[in-house]
Amino acid sequence: MSADRRKLLTGAAAGAVSGLAGLASSLPGGAWAAGSDKPEKEEVRIGFIPLTDCASVVMASVLGFDKKYGVKIIPTKEASWAGVRDKLVNGELDMAHALYGMIYGVHLGVSGPKKDMAVLMTLNNNGQAITLSKKLADKGAVDGATLAKLMTSDKREYTFAQTFPTGTHAMWLYYWMAAHGINPLKDAKVITVPPPQMVANMRVGNMDGYCVGEPWNHRAIVDGIGITAITSQDIWKDHPEKVLASSGDFVKQYPNTARAVIMAILEAGRWIDAGLQNKLKMADTIAEKAYVNTGVDAINQRILGRYQNGLGKTWDDPNHMKFFNDGAVNFPYLSDGMWFLTQHKRWGLLKDHPDYLAVAKQINQIDLYKEAAGALKVNVPKDVMRSSKLIDGVVWDGIAPAKYADAFKVKA
Repeated sequence: MSADRRKLLTGAAAGAVSGLAGLASSLPGGAWAAGSDKPEKEEVRIGFIPLTDCASVVMASVLGFDKKYGVKIIPTKEASWAGVRDKLVNGELDMAHALYGMIYGVHLGVSGPKKDMAVLMTLNNNGQAITLSKKLADKGAVDGATLAKLMTSDKREYTFAQTFPTGTHAMWLYYWMAAHGINPLKDAKVITVPPPQMVANMRVGNMDGYCVGEPWNHRAIVDGIGITAITSQDIWKDHPEKVLASSGDFVKQYPNTARAVIMAILEAGRWIDAGLQNKLKMADTIAEKAYVNTGVDAINQRILGRYQNGLGKTWDDPNHMKFFNDGAVNFPYLSDGMWFLTQHKRWGLLKDHPDYLAVAKQINQIDLYKEAAGALKVNVPKDVMRSSKLIDGVVWDGIAPAKYADAFKVKA
């Protein structure tokens, strides 16, 4: 990043920072930066994948929110979710911008090594999508219903990509297909592709469709090779997406560090969601080669809720990607984590029902998050569960998870 641009961004953050200038001195231990509350580690390596929703991690570092709480965030660009998983497990990374379901899978030893894990906070809601190839669209498959119709009439092998077997994108893809009567594991071939490689793989015909985070859905439209069949927020409004994750051991050994990082990223998320200019500056920053490495135009439209589907339709979506939303985004609801476990069971990734609530309580660091949010006067919900209606009309509220998981007609 150029010195001028860094100066511009730092200046842009001044208003947000100055509004909290008195906070550090009013908190115990000087914003957790001295005495018994001092962060145990001064530098924290946080892995990220080149996606729009890494933004709050990146901006916490670029704008210096981390320094307020006595830590230095070092964003570390990774090539794949499998790489993120492995580096979290072996300690090369302290924390990561991570797929919610992937962290639960690691905790239970699904799709890789087993290790106790921690979800510190939710980083974003919404903002993913399912892209279908332009070739499918030309044959009339432009949404779930028309895709199901084409797959029934054109009996060939269809290939769809997701980004990690237990991750969010796999679950959105499977849920959407199943809601339209397609069994993703029996009626199609599903492959795993790292997010930044999705567009290139579709361009050469390696898949008929994929589910991924932005900007790689909009980029397919810009490049003329794909269309947006559905956004993830239309599958589940305000769904949990990426989380800030670490190993369970890290939180136990470095609780003050974990709290400090949560506070820095909460501030960054609040800054991003504060207005148009902040969002545009964020897009300009993360588009750079060190982060997402794409044209800024592939990022900035959808973070403002300005959508197009590649077929001439445009719309403004109030449920676009959010990083803060007055704190509603970031609380690590137990029911959110439990939902991924229900889907892992549904699709055969788990052979038996786990103790859904107990696992979520082990992973989601509710108390630590509440401490950080309380210090920043960020709103915290009263209930650790929330209720949502998904695309098929089924309500998920965290109650009776085993019954919920077993009730789906389309499953493994």
